[in-house]
Amino acid sequence: MKCPTSHIIVPDGLDRVLLHACCAPCSSAIVEWLVAHNIEPVIYYYNPNIYPLEEYEIRKQESKRHAESLGIKWIDGDYAHDQWRQAVCGLEHEPERGKRCEQCFYHRLLATARKAQELGIPWFATTLASSRWKNLDQVNAAGLRAQSFVFEHSGLLSLSDSGLPRFWAQNWRKDGLQDRRNALLKQYNFYNQRYCGCEFSFRE
Repeated sequence: MKCPTSHIIVPDGLDRVLLHACCAPCSSAIVEWLVAHNIEPVIYYYNPNIYPLEEYEIRKQESKRHAESLGIKWIDGDYAHDQWRQAVCGLEHEPERGKRCEQCFYHRLLATARKAQELGIPWFATTLASSRWKNLDQVNAAGLRAQSFVFEHSGLLSLSDSGLPRFWAQNWRKDGLQDRRNALLKQYNFYNQRYCGCEFSFRE
């Protein structure tokens, strides 16, 4: 279905979503929109790409602070930076928005899909799709690829009847959410990072 006067498409029956949050600034307006439209978000903070550890902790605590202020369930993923480095091995010199980013998105969204399956949450989405610095097609492709991987390794024949989590591909830059993000950044006095997160983006 399509919400009235909205560019954001809500699939039929979606009332709960595991939301992969890359940071508090990017998730704030999305979470506000979801709650206003009677969709329960469960925030999953899984970003082992972030470097160094001090930067990771700052972003994590801001995300947790935001969720707690709204009474929203917040789940802390592991900081498995070495595993992330293995996932992007050989792509270190790729430019931003290149193949390294594609693999990074997939690595994080596959973990999100598995967590949604573990928790029995039927949909998963990501705040990565809100950033103007990210390639939306890459983000959505990674989410759909993660969905397919979980299904293919389930041994089931039909996704529609499986109960497995589906990826909610959405352009979260629509309907004034980008402006609302900037307003909430100031309202909450969020830490506003100046690079994507990994050591390679910091280098660039």
